[in-house]
Amino acid sequence: MDSRKKTVFIAGGAGYIGSHLNKAAHQQGYNTVVYDNLIYGHKGAVQWGDFVPGDLEDVAQLRLAFQHFRPDAVMHFAAYAYVGESVIDPEKYYRNNVAATLNLLRVMHEAGCGRFIFSSTCATYGVPLQIPISEDHSQSPINPYGQSKLMVENILADYAAAYDFCYASLRYFNAAGADPQAQIGEDHNPETHLIPLVLDAAAGRRARVSVFGADYDTPDGTCVRDYIHVCDLADAHLLALEHLFDGGQSGCFNLGNGQGYSVKEVIDCARAVTGRDISVRHAPRRAGDPPALVGSAEKATDALGWRPRLARLEDIISTAWVWHKKRFCV
Repeated sequence: MDSRKKTVFIAGGAGYIGSHLNKAAHQQGYNTVVYDNLIYGHKGAVQWGDFVPGDLEDVAQLRLAFQHFRPDAVMHFAAYAYVGESVIDPEKYYRNNVAATLNLLRVMHEAGCGRFIFSSTCATYGVPLQIPISEDHSQSPINPYGQSKLMVENILADYAAAYDFCYASLRYFNAAGADPQAQIGEDHNPETHLIPLVLDAAAGRRARVSVFGADYDTPDGTCVRDYIHVCDLADAHLLALEHLFDGGQSGCFNLGNGQGYSVKEVIDCARAVTGRDISVRHAPRRAGDPPALVGSAEKATDALGWRPRLARLEDIISTAWVWHKKRFCV
């Protein structure tokens, strides 16, 4: 497939994963258009392609952007993603993650743009019944965030059945790491992800890192998660897009390394990478935290030809640390 004349509309392209996708798409020859309200995204992360400030609730602005750029495909990253907040304020999540997505799909349909890559999540599965988790695992989200993503997945299946529309729904496990050139990286406010919190402690930006629960049924008692480098996620999005451009079937795909690392292993690895001491505070378990979340990405490997290139925990943390030092002048 020749990508040189294809234009990709990236909703939420100023955020963590969207900005890495934007860079990767630009490097592959796509024209990119980032559409972002900058509530959580950063204008400084939009270093490639065109930028349109806008909110998915603003249908008029969306229409203008589609009329001007005439995109061939859409990648959708513009979602709220704080699980705890979704429990406290579910309306915020259903309005943005579901209702605003319908606006985007509506404008796509009007414009005759029928290829869609959706940023989904392993949170659609809920508490896993077996490990590793495959795509045919039951989906029973335990919070409004996961529920909002599952609702969109169901909407996409209905659109594909009714219209000239195809999609790939990519269910991430734990996105981590940063651009190896440190041009962009993880920069959330508030920050809730383990690796940047651990690196904050290594950098002296926080006194210690909290470990929630040390009595799980795991090898060292701490929670186990499947960490996937953000650049590998970007690669998967482009492979999924090529799959759709080449006439491939719509579907849902897990994106993970297929192996898990415990909280303790992450902290120990960060100590080795940074060469710094990291203080730990042990705290009680958090409600809703399963002992282990590890995905099977065999379907993405078979259908898309995707394989993670930066799968080692050391690679993930090393790239994150280089970015962290640059971002915070450590």
